[in-house]
Amino acid sequence: MSQSFQRIAVIDIGKTNAKVVLVDGMTGTELAVRKTANAVIPGPPYPHFDVEALWAFLLASLREFAAGPGFDALSITTHGASAALLDDEGSLAMPVLDYEHLYPDATSQAYGKLRPHFSETFSPALTGGLNVGAQLHYQKTTFPDQFDKVATILTYPQYWAYRLTGVVANERTSLGCHTDLWHPFEGRYSTLVDTLGIRERMAPLRSAFDALGPIKPEVADTIGLKIPVPVYCGLHDSNASLLPHLVGFGSPCTVVSTGTWVICFGVGAKPQRLDLSRDTLVNVDANGQAVPSARFMGGREWDLLTRDMAVVPIEEELIAATAVIDAGSMILPSVVKGTGPFPNSHVRWIDEPGSVSERLAAASLYEALMTQTCLDLIEAKGPIIVEGPFAANQLYLRALHTLTKRPVHASAATTGTAIGAALLTGITLDVKMRSISNALEGLEDYARLWRSRAGEN
Repeated sequence: MSQSFQRIAVIDIGKTNAKVVLVDGMTGTELAVRKTANAVIPGPPYPHFDVEALWAFLLASLREFAAGPGFDALSITTHGASAALLDDEGSLAMPVLDYEHLYPDATSQAYGKLRPHFSETFSPALTGGLNVGAQLHYQKTTFPDQFDKVATILTYPQYWAYRLTGVVANERTSLGCHTDLWHPFEGRYSTLVDTLGIRERMAPLRSAFDALGPIKPEVADTIGLKIPVPVYCGLHDSNASLLPHLVGFGSPCTVVSTGTWVICFGVGAKPQRLDLSRDTLVNVDANGQAVPSARFMGGREWDLLTRDMAVVPIEEELIAATAVIDAGSMILPSVVKGTGPFPNSHVRWIDEPGSVSERLAAASLYEALMTQTCLDLIEAKGPIIVEGPFAANQLYLRALHTLTKRPVHASAATTGTAIGAALLTGITLDVKMRSISNALEGLEDYARLWRSRAGEN
């Protein structure tokens, strides 16, 4: 049953940046956005997110929105690979660990012997704390006294819901994003929760669509709210990006969610040929359904490849792309080693160009080729929807259309995660799209050469 909220505040915490977005409940228009860096404190006891700085930013942004146009519902989305550990008084028993922190080899090897097989969780073994189970094992074995004080374990979006409402919950999209803790095809916890001895500490499961409660009075007073505002349970950010297109396109379709990570969702795809060594996995959508997926750290790689380069007009970039394709100039994977479909390969240039426009063009082609590789790995089908920053990269979109020979649609929403999170409140929205129909000449031969070289790299 649809709701009729006028304005929805969305907390959107990504790995790199955190935002609070005010979404129009009738049109989905992003009325206002406030943004800050998501800082990591180096320690002790380990690198962790500065949750108190984030909390101060969230309260200040919500206070500003409440004093202005106002909002009558709130929803939440965050990056995955994080858990919050509460003590019996409801405070953090241990800091929220940064998932990029690397553990001692002995710790990682010990965890490798504990974790369930890919055939149970469809969660690949990833570096650092990208598997939340690895984080919990590290925290439990390295800091046993602090871990003994843990009374409740929350998935990360629901930690912020708890700060706002006082209600503890866990939710399936965050449990189902390569945590090792979830069995996606049976919709239950994996055997790892008992291996780690944490079943009784896991917060109750709630639907992403549940209103957990109103913002509690003391927080509402701080924000300056005049009316009770329901807080919705929330979900993992890539699944927030997926949700509008589950509604709009149905199955089969392919959603390419871009940000720090580029995550490819094969809605309606089959999991039989997933390759656990190439960062393929099964995610769980907001409805609790398993979705074969593949990913690489595309946004981080783009930043590394194009740092300090000014954007050039699309006409100039297209000319540069022709020169890059003709010369066979290319970037071979992987810019961020240890992730994506080529985890054991390290970046190198072939015939590296000198001009900024050609280097930018080569970077866009690299991102499109990596995306196509991910789509092939999960045998994704149907129209392709690109959302997030790469939806504005015209060369990337044309290259993806050329490589896949499938319809490509770019979401006009600048914050797809916020739109998806807003949909949890029961509103109905029509996300605007633009279709890509232009092809790039010579790209197929270039792609064959890239794939051959990437395999040899």
